[in-house]
Order: sequence, then structure tokens, then C-alpha cells
Amino acid sequence: MIRNLTLSLFVLITVLSYGQVAQPQIIPQPQEVKIGTGSFILDAKTAIVYKDKDIQQEVNYLLKSLRDKTSYVLASAYKHKESGRISLKINKKIKDSEYRIDATNKNIICEAGSPEGIFYAIQTLLQSIDSKDGIFFIPSMKINDSPRFAWRGLMLDDSRHFFGKEVVKQILDVMAYLKMNRFHMHLTDEPAWRIEIKKYPKLTEVGSTGTWDDKNAPKAFYTQEDIKEIVAYAAERHIMVIPEIDMPGHATAASRAYPEISGGGTGRWEGFTFHPAKETTYQFIDDVLSEIAELFPAPYIHIGGDEVHYGNQVWFTDPVIQSFIKENDLKDEVGMEHYFIRRVADIVSSKGKKIIGWDEMIASGVTPDKAVVMWWRHDKPAQLTLALDKGFDVIMTPRIPCYFDFVQDNIQKIGRRWGDGKYNTLETVYNFPGSIENLIKNNQKQIMGMQASTWTERIADTKRLYYMIFPRLAAISEDSWTNNEEKNYPIFVEKIRKFYQFLDMKGINYFNIFDINSTPEPWGPNKADVIAEG
Repeated sequence: MIRNLTLSLFVLITVLSYGQVAQPQIIPQPQEVKIGTGSFILDAKTAIVYKDKDIQQEVNYLLKSLRDKTSYVLASAYKHKESGRISLKINKKIKDSEYRIDATNKNIICEAGSPEGIFYAIQTLLQSIDSKDGIFFIPSMKINDSPRFAWRGLMLDDSRHFFGKEVVKQILDVMAYLKMNRFHMHLTDEPAWRIEIKKYPKLTEVGSTGTWDDKNAPKAFYTQEDIKEIVAYAAERHIMVIPEIDMPGHATAASRAYPEISGGGTGRWEGFTFHPAKETTYQFIDDVLSEIAELFPAPYIHIGGDEVHYGNQVWFTDPVIQSFIKENDLKDEVGMEHYFIRRVADIVSSKGKKIIGWDEMIASGVTPDKAVVMWWRHDKPAQLTLALDKGFDVIMTPRIPCYFDFVQDNIQKIGRRWGDGKYNTLETVYNFPGSIENLIKNNQKQIMGMQASTWTERIADTKRLYYMIFPRLAAISEDSWTNNEEKNYPIFVEKIRKFYQFLDMKGINYFNIFDINSTPEPWGPNKADVIAEG
């Protein structure tokens, strides 16, 4: 009894001693934070209280996360009324992804319009936990928060080098911490086809061999069971998974597996495109996308649609293609390419989904009701304005500053730099989209959001992958969540220290901006592989 009174007195003194607590270090920065006096003490008697059964998954997530962070095995209670509790509530007057937190020294109330909003409130709570003298506490505070953009994403290229579902799950965990909600899987390209398609087994038996730097690397791909597991894991974290099956270009791996649908070519460009004038090609694509549509509940399928001109030289002499162009009044090979995009858009539409394509797609004649544009060519801002003028919804992922295969510091030797030496520092990433606000200010409703894109020609293993993604992904998360007036780069940099603690706990590598020599650059596939483009 005396021991319990002594402990209670110690906790009370601890709470009072905190007084006015500093702002918690939350990434992304909430839209509105007001810090009060004192703190809510987390202990083994803290209860998680809720009355909405559809947030049971979020309650379980919070219980597990608190156990991992504090070692406390807390109880959850349905309609519990005592003090010393964290209450999670659905409030239909609040927008789906918006949330509110009211934390005092007695109780914490988290409200949101949906389970998704509750999940974001949980992330903010977890990041707000601090400790002193073995006592865990959350500062008294009021938070009103909601995301700036609906699309807050990351793309991983698994074709050039394959990373597998355990790495993907780790990435999804970090994305959840950062309130990011779109994971774009680039599953097919020149080196390899990385997803099982049951109707076409050669896609993985033949097409999944090789990597960017080793054409003899053993088979590596996601089984359909792997994909289901990834999609479910992501859904628990309110992350949508979007597949990309690249076409009509970047189809080399598929052409290797099924030469009858290849667009031809020799040398580096052999089989780079699907054959655009054969009905068997479109049947193949329909069959493949039927399985893809079943595996991925997302309302989108990314089809690429970029850089076709690199490897379509055979189109100019192929008699079948030339006859098709004339018979269908397509004028030329570009018209043939655009016909292909429209046909595939119709296939995807028949499955109840929209296509997403890179910004070359704008000229294809596909309509905005069937397609979303990803603007990637930073040196062609006219493509962004053209997409908006034509009525397309747009996701921003320009090479500068959103491509994470570009180096992030001048000391780094591996990776891309733009022709004039530009690369993507943490600050460059953080300042986006400020540099293009004038281009999007009149079309805000068409801007779905933004994403980081991680191409892996020069990223051959997990250690290097994480080194290139982190901490820059934290900047993308704040860019896409936080309004410009609430962003502050010096404050953000200080918050990175706490983010590194989270990554350390997960065993995830990163580039240390505070001591750039403490994290030597992991080599890519080739130690001399330094790329400049322009």
C-alpha cells in the first residue's frame, strides 16, 4: 500500500514538473497543434476505450504498438467510462481522413470520421509519446489535422532488382508511421516480370529470371498468395496498393516469355514492345489484367505508356503493323501507339477500373474519365499544365525532386544526376511543390497528390534501397500532408532525429544527414555506375 502511494506521488510530481511541454516531434506536421499544461501518463492501467465495432482493427493496432513501445500489455474496453483512458471515437461530422485529438492529464479523446482517420490519430499519438525517468507520457494538447492531398505515395521498382514481401512490409510500416497511403508496385519491365499470372506460367518461369546487372540471376517473383498477403497487410495500415504492368514499351520480359506477342527488335531493344497490331496481344493483355484486377482491389491499374520510341523501330517496317496503320487511318507509328493505349484503357475500364499512365499518355486520345496522369518529366512542365487543361486528374512525381534513384548529397558517387548536375537533397524534396505552385494553383481539385518513385537500376540490395529512400520519404510525407504555411524546414530537420530512432528500432538503414560520413554509401550493382542525364 505504501509502495503504491509512493509511486502515485512520484507520478503526480512528474506530471506537474513537465508544465508547459514542447511541441511533439510529429512527421508529417499536423495542420493545427496547441500544447497545454501537464501530460497524460501512460502506465499499465491505461485503458483503450471505444464503442464503434468497425474500429476494432485500429484498436488492436494501437494495443500492439503501445506494447512494442512501452512493454505495457494494456486492456481495451467497450464503452468504458473511468479516467485514465484513451478513447477512440467515430464522429460522422468529421471528414473521413481528418482527425482530432484532445489530450489532458486525465484522458485522451481521439475523434475521426472513419477508421482511416482514427488510424492517423493513432500515428500522431504514437509519435507524441515521450519518456523521462522510466515514465511514458503524452503532452496535453489539442490537434486538428487533415491531409493536404489524397494521394501520398511511394513507388518501388521490383523489376530491375527484386526485394520481396518482407522488405515491402517494412516499407509499408514506415509509410504508415508517416501517414502515407499509396504504394505503387512497378512489377514488369525490361529485366524481369515479377508477378505470377496463372494463365501464362512462362511469365515467371522464363520472364522472372535476371536483374538489371545480371541476366542470369535466378527466378524471383511474387506469387499470387504473396500479393494477397501484401495487399491485406497494406489495407490494415490504410494503404492502397497499385500494380503497374508496363506497356506497350518496357515489355521485354513478357516478350521473352511469349515471343508471339513481341513487337520485334534486335540487340538492346529486342522485344521492347508488345506487338500493337495483333488481336492475340490484346487478348493476352485482357487475360493478364483480369488476374491483376482480382488481386488488387485498388480502382487503378498503372500501364506505364512511356518511352515507346526507344524500342519500336521494327514498327516502321513490320508489314502487319504498317497495314494496320493504313486500314485504321492511324497516320503513323505514333498513332499506332496511341491506338494501343486507348484499347488498353477500354480493357481496364471493362474491369471497373481506371488506368494510370506516365505523362506521354496525354496525347493518346484517352479521356479523363478513363485515365489518371502521372507527371514525371520535370523538364517538361508544359505536360503538367496540358494534363490539367485537358481535365485529367494528376499525380505529381517529377524526377527533380521526387526520384529517389538520384543522389542526395554531393559526396555520393552512385546514382543519377540531371544534365546540369542537379540532384535531390532532403531540402530539395522538402521544398516541393513550392517550385510549381503557379502551375497548379488554378486546378487544385485535379491534383490528387504526389509520390516518390524509386527506380532500382543502381539499387541492388535492401541496404542500399533504404539508404536511398530514407530520410527523403519523410519529406514527401510532409509535402503531401501539410499545408505550405505549416511547413518549416529547420524544424523538420530536427524531427528527423526522432524518425531515425524509429528506423533504428526497425533495423532499417538510412542516410544520416547529421553525420554524412557515418553511413558509408552502399554500392550499387556497379561501383563505377554514375549517371548524368539531360
